[in-house]
Amino acid sequence: MTVPGSLVDWLRFTLIPGIGGETQRKLLTAFGLPEAVFAAGTEALSQTIGNKAARLLHAADNRPAVERALAWAASPGHRIVCLADADYPRSLLQIPDPPTLLYVVGRVELLNQTAVAVVGSRNPTAQGIQNAERFASSLTQAGLSITSGLALGIDAAAHRGALTATGDTVAFIGTGIDRMYPAANHSLAREIALRGAIVSEFPLGTPPAAANFPRRNRLISGLSRGVLVVEATVESGSLISARLAAEQGREVFAIPGSIHSPQSRGCHKLIKQGAKLVETVEDVLDELSWTVAPPGPESAADQPEEANALLQALGFDPCSLDELVGRSGLTTDVVSVMLLHLELDGRVATLPGGRYQRIVLA
Repeated sequence: MTVPGSLVDWLRFTLIPGIGGETQRKLLTAFGLPEAVFAAGTEALSQTIGNKAARLLHAADNRPAVERALAWAASPGHRIVCLADADYPRSLLQIPDPPTLLYVVGRVELLNQTAVAVVGSRNPTAQGIQNAERFASSLTQAGLSITSGLALGIDAAAHRGALTATGDTVAFIGTGIDRMYPAANHSLAREIALRGAIVSEFPLGTPPAAANFPRRNRLISGLSRGVLVVEATVESGSLISARLAAEQGREVFAIPGSIHSPQSRGCHKLIKQGAKLVETVEDVLDELSWTVAPPGPESAADQPEEANALLQALGFDPCSLDELVGRSGLTTDVVSVMLLHLELDGRVATLPGGRYQRIVLA
């Protein structure tokens, strides 16, 4: 990793207790790199951040924490990315409070890939889980990456959906990068670390404090072009992500559901407030003006006869995947891929209950 200044200085700068992100940004604006901050006199520092913070900065001895972070970064697949690093995500530079450092496990290049956040309830319905997985899978196959928060429920389903396709998924966590929470998602976290990326702005060893997760949410939305809320109650933290997305100038999408389901009321509230109602992946891609790359030579789009045969088998009434497999005589994998491309072409819609319906093009 090549960055202006020393990683040691960046770690010394960010690991000072009592010197938070806002103070760090003031100092960087006033003095430039951390090494210049440490070289500044007490009077100059006091004029920028006040006497108390200036004394904290000069008196701090955080060498053990710095050494632990350096040892962590020396392991394969581990990176510490600072504001001055070429790999720092450009989209986070657009938000009001970008983190000074990011601890990353996995594919650091995903931090600068165009992304959509998929978030929602920690206690979703079976349909909500299915929707999150399918939308995430389709969005990654369209060339986007998926961001979420590695929480139980919709977040985990979104990551799993991305992993069934390209694996392009970024999980922002509310603990230190060396502490996985919740424990139930440890195996999922390991797979994301291998194929996607896990990111934290918090120092090593940071426990899962309640205040960390709303802060984590601003990074989920900040890294993304838009936030898709799959299911949420009106008290859900996902609505915080949606609000932050709107404040950051990102798009907000919501999937509607039953008027009788508490898990749909948060989405309905967002739609009433102006979020785009989403029924298909194409709704998201259109709003983002995202052009899907031409499919490969083995795709359904290059096999119009098979695609038309599948549409004939589908008919005009809702139909399940198993029914389509039985009618068409094709394998489940082939039918699933063809349905994805037909959905991206706007010729098939996914319905609640895992069913599909043909769309009549005007």
